[in-house]
Amino acid sequence: MPAKSRVLPVLDWISLVLVLAATGMVFFYAPTEEVMGLVQKVFYFHVASAWVGMLGFGVALVAGIAYLRTANPKWDQIELAAVEVGIVYLLITIIVGSIWAKPIWNTWWTWDPRLTTATVMELVYAAYLMLRAGIEDTERRARFAAVYTILGFISVPLTFLSIRIFRTIHPVVIGSGDPTATGTFAMTPKMLQTFMFSLFVFSVLFVDLIWHRIRLGRLADTVEQLKLRLSQ
Repeated sequence: MPAKSRVLPVLDWISLVLVLAATGMVFFYAPTEEVMGLVQKVFYFHVASAWVGMLGFGVALVAGIAYLRTANPKWDQIELAAVEVGIVYLLITIIVGSIWAKPIWNTWWTWDPRLTTATVMELVYAAYLMLRAGIEDTERRARFAAVYTILGFISVPLTFLSIRIFRTIHPVVIGSGDPTATGTFAMTPKMLQTFMFSLFVFSVLFVDLIWHRIRLGRLADTVEQLKLRLSQ
């Protein structure tokens, strides 16, 4: 059974402290946006969650390519862990975004290009889990899953670029965009500092969570191997 790294518990505590620090900065350091008020503070968690979700799918892409090149099961474990973490955080992004949208757009949901492509991306990777569940042979499952992550990653840049390509009411806070989009705002230095720190914190949390999920996957594989030995 794989031993638990001594670094992992330390990373757990670091992640917790950083999350608390980021929360403190959001509510007590970053100024309140004049037009939207307190609900704008959702922005820091909304974008950071989206970043982690897309980061997870990016890691899955790299792991999928690595598996096809090496057929090493560790890459399949990393790929699965990255997709699962990405799905959770993208779901958080959608939910938190709806909370932000209600007072600004006067609706919980609208089929805006960004919201639509984000939903499609979530469904694409949810289907990845269904694909894995439908294949019993481990090698065949890993190979099909790796190919799927490569093809499914197309949904990631499409979602990111949707508000820059199509006419949308979703604000583009970073980079060029339509200044008339509902909910758009210019960040002050303190807002930008809080935003960048939130991205950093969520990235550290991503590493922590995916490390735990990979370890859990290895433990599950060990248990499965023991069951096979006992059944022989």
